[in-house]
Amino acid sequence: MSSANASIILVVEDDAIVRMLIVDVLDELEFQVLEADGSEQALKILKDTRQHVDLMMTDVGLPGMDGRELAIEARKLRPTLPILFASGYAESIDVPEGMHLIGKPFSIDQLRDKVKGILG
Repeated sequence: MSSANASIILVVEDDAIVRMLIVDVLDELEFQVLEADGSEQALKILKDTRQHVDLMMTDVGLPGMDGRELAIEARKLRPTLPILFASGYAESIDVPEGMHLIGKPFSIDQLRDKVKGILG
């Protein structure tokens, strides 16, 4: 990671291979990345007030608490946190207001453009 001022993205994905690919791409795009394998781990990170997070990117289809439920809990902890849902069923997902969606599979360019568009 070359930039000390890089945006910090929390990636929540239960599939280890998919998570690794997303993390690698975001790292390559010079974002700082935190990883969580599910909602419980993500909420633990978000509850840590010393840990800055600029964006949470979460799979919709997580076991236990799904991505939408996680987003609701995340917003209780951090009301202004931007949230990006990733789903293989993007066309059938209802995204809550103020949240974003990217369909799987996505290209590196699509992910870069989406994340930069959200973070400004």
